[in-house]
Amino acid sequence: MTIQFRGPAGQETTPYLLTPGPLTTTPAVKEAMLRDWGSWDADLRAVVASIRSDLLDIADAAQGFECVLLQGSGSYGVEAALGSFAPKNKKTLMLTNGAYGERAIKALSYMNRDFISYETDELEAPSAEEVAALLKSNPDIGAVFLVQCETTSGIVNPIEDIAAVAQKTGCIVILDAMSSFGAMDLSMKRMGIDVLISSANKCIEGVPGFTYILARRDLLEASQGASHSLSLDLYEQWAYMQKSGQFRYTPPTHTLVAFAKALEQHKAEGGAPGRLARYKKTAKALRDGMRRIGLTPLLGDNETGPIIQTFATPRDPNFDFTRFYEGLKQRGFIIYPGKLTKKPSFRVGNMGALDHEVMEMLVDATEATLKAMNIKDLTPAE
Repeated sequence: MTIQFRGPAGQETTPYLLTPGPLTTTPAVKEAMLRDWGSWDADLRAVVASIRSDLLDIADAAQGFECVLLQGSGSYGVEAALGSFAPKNKKTLMLTNGAYGERAIKALSYMNRDFISYETDELEAPSAEEVAALLKSNPDIGAVFLVQCETTSGIVNPIEDIAAVAQKTGCIVILDAMSSFGAMDLSMKRMGIDVLISSANKCIEGVPGFTYILARRDLLEASQGASHSLSLDLYEQWAYMQKSGQFRYTPPTHTLVAFAKALEQHKAEGGAPGRLARYKKTAKALRDGMRRIGLTPLLGDNETGPIIQTFATPRDPNFDFTRFYEGLKQRGFIIYPGKLTKKPSFRVGNMGALDHEVMEMLVDATEATLKAMNIKDLTPAE
C-alpha cells in the first residue's frame, strides 16, 4: 500500500518515522544520496574533513579535541569509546536508568573491564550527590559513563552536575549523547565532557551508517593499544584519518554526503538552539494533543526531553499494541515498535524533519485508531 503525506515545506514521505532514529529526513538529504562517490576521491575526503570540523564546532570542542568517524550504528560508537577509554586498571562507574545504559554495561562486560553500576528507576534521574558518594567510597573509579537523554522513557539526566562531581575526583566523563547532540544544550568544554558519542541518524537528521566520537586529543593519544577490537579501535581510526583524511575501511559514502547536507540544514535552522526550538514545539503539540484525546504522558513536562515522548498504555481490554501500531502505520505514521519501559507504555519520537502540524496529524490518527479498536477506557494500565 502506497500512501503520500504532506510534510514540512510540502515534503512528501511514506510514511512519517516517529522514532528516535532512523527518522524522517528532508528531500535534500535524500537527494544527496543519488550520486555515487569514490571512497578515496579528494571530493569525499573534503566531505569527511568538513563533517569532522563541523561536529567539533557544534560541541564547542574546536580546541584540544578530535572527532573520529566510525562505520556502524550508535551502539558501535559506545562500544568503541568504552573499549578505548574505560580504564583497564581502574573501574568505570556506569549510570543507567534505561535500556541504553544497560546496553553499555553489557558491552563493557564483554570486554571484561571492571565497573560499578549505579541504577535508578527509568523515570528517575541519577543524583549527583549519590554519584559523589560513590566516587568517594570507591577511589579506584577512573571513569564515569552516562546517557544524556535516555530514550527508553525520554528522561533527561543532569549531565552537567554529574560531570562536575566526576571532574573533582579526576575521573573522565564519557557521555552517550546519541539522542541529544545537535539539539539539546551541550558544550564539552563548559560541561566538562571528555568523550561524547552520537550518530548520523539523530538530531542532525541524517541517515544511518556511521557513528562519531568526540574526545580530548590527549585521551586519544593515550589510548593507543587500549582497544579490545580491530574494527572499533578509535586510536587507529583517528591516526589513519589524520594521515589520509579517510576511513581505514570502506566508508559509508552515501551516508556521509547525506550527513553533510543535513549539517548545512542544521546550520541554516540556527544550529542546536534553532533545532531545539522546533523540537520543543513538536513535543508540546504532541503531548498537548495526546492529553486532549485522553492519553497520559509517562513523564511530567519538566522531566521529559524534547526528543521522544512516552505515553501510558490504556487499560481498556481491547487495547492491543500490535493492532494499534498497524493502525497508525496504515494512517501514515510509524512509532517505536514496542516498549522498553517496565511500565505499560508506548513511545513516539518527535525528532526529525517534522513540524508541529505533523504532530497534530498524528494525534488525529491516534484518535481514529483508538476509535477503530473500540478503546473507551484510556486510564493508564497498571
